[in-house]
Amino acid sequence: MTANCPARLYEVGDLPGLEFDPVLAELLRDEPVARIRLPYGEGDAWLMTRYADVKFVASDPRFSRAATLGRPVTKMTRHHIPLERAVSYSDPPEHARVRRVVAKAFTDASAEKLRPHAEQVVNELVDAMTGAGRAGELVRQVTSPFPVRVIGELLGVPAVDWPRMTEWAQTVLSVAHDQAAADRANRAKQESGEYFRALAAQRRARPEDDLVSKLVAAQADGVLDEEELVGLSLLLQFNGWHAVRNNGSNMIYLLLTRPQLWARLRGEPGLVPRAVEELLRFIPHKNGIGMPRVATEDVEVGGVLVREGEVVYVSYVAANRDPEVYPDPDRIDLEREEVPHLAFGHGPHYCMGPALARMELEVLVGTLLTRLPDLRLAIPAAQVRWHTNALIRGPIDLPVTW
Repeated sequence: MTANCPARLYEVGDLPGLEFDPVLAELLRDEPVARIRLPYGEGDAWLMTRYADVKFVASDPRFSRAATLGRPVTKMTRHHIPLERAVSYSDPPEHARVRRVVAKAFTDASAEKLRPHAEQVVNELVDAMTGAGRAGELVRQVTSPFPVRVIGELLGVPAVDWPRMTEWAQTVLSVAHDQAAADRANRAKQESGEYFRALAAQRRARPEDDLVSKLVAAQADGVLDEEELVGLSLLLQFNGWHAVRNNGSNMIYLLLTRPQLWARLRGEPGLVPRAVEELLRFIPHKNGIGMPRVATEDVEVGGVLVREGEVVYVSYVAANRDPEVYPDPDRIDLEREEVPHLAFGHGPHYCMGPALARMELEVLVGTLLTRLPDLRLAIPAAQVRWHTNALIRGPIDLPVTW
């Protein structure tokens, strides 16, 4: 059937801590296929929140990312997040062509090879923090520098430039509510794009054993063009830091505010990988919804007819709380039946580096449990500061003691 209900304005606000978005909870419960309108752009869109519908839309080729280019679709922020030639805006088979260039660097086996180095990095950061006294700030000293170093080294970004990467990423991956913020985000996109063009030029002259050199080689072979090279570099660098930094910080915050979970993992360290999976499902790390798609023909989803040309969004965060798939979804359950969560997305646009991210999160949580078993927040949980206007939620800082 076709739904003729009026569109609901969905304004994505800053929620306290890791509170689940009440609008998404309501839609998942009462209207899992809903008409919405976002603050910017034009027109309305469908929003899918049910697990089965989200997976269907994310994997069905009749819903196109490429078809959104050049259309003033309704959206969360004034600026467009990816570059126009980024892989985020491509459809198969072009999408697969670009991803294949770096696929081998992000397999399970590749991530496992990096685990000893990741453990070394976290231990060095913990050594530096504990060497300064009996208190520290976990985000600045551990959870942020850890992933920016891992992805920076993989790509070949010099250490001196890692602070610029984090600044650019924080600016681009934001909800720009006014034109000044949108202008800052667009400047950051331009500056970071120019940076990676220059880095690619350096690798063209002097190749090294890093991903930018592989991208340059793929461009020389005609597999990529320069805009795709730059877009892929930015995607890997920005998301490789920003998502792991915030997910890792969120996990530690949650464990420290639920001491029974911390104590259980401390006593059963073999549960850390399972805990990471359950926390990835549970933590509403994305703020709002992601990128839109356009239906290229009429398609029925969840009993509703989506017409050709209509815009569709999906919420992976909501799908991860679908009670039809995850009984008692608002509870952290380390014995939960292992149904694959959607924290890394689904379908062709599934995250490029889930194996790397999982490994980093396991190393982060496991090392802190081992090295600092008495770790605790140094301030009341209600006083923890959270990023605002952010696309990926996370604490600004985590003052801790041990």
